[in-house]
Amino acid sequence: MDLDNKWCEKMVSFEEFPISSSNYIAGYRIVENKGFVYGLSVRARGLGGDIGAGLKGLLGGEIKQYVQMMEDSRDESIERCVVHAKELGANAIISMRLDSDSISQNMQEVLAYGTAVIIEKEG
Repeated sequence: MDLDNKWCEKMVSFEEFPISSSNYIAGYRIVENKGFVYGLSVRARGLGGDIGAGLKGLLGGEIKQYVQMMEDSRDESIERCVVHAKELGANAIISMRLDSDSISQNMQEVLAYGTAVIIEKEG
């Protein structure tokens, strides 16, 4: 599987700021719960993207403009969630989730949320 280097460059490393979709992080113990954190991104599709998507919809296949828009929204919402956690003094996020919905015909929101915690390495 070919990894998207752009994704890897944007996101914070696990060593720098651990994020987990589970309720724990293996090898670490939670010493303090800092609370709920979130990051929100709202993006609008441009006219050019809508025209291209309309043509792709007729012909079939992946709509790359929308995929890129959603990837950018995901990255931005996760980054904002990490900033929120750091503002609370956390050094990790557990139970990270992502949610997405349409706001209007051409706007999409992506919400990243989880629990900010302070963790320490076990042992």
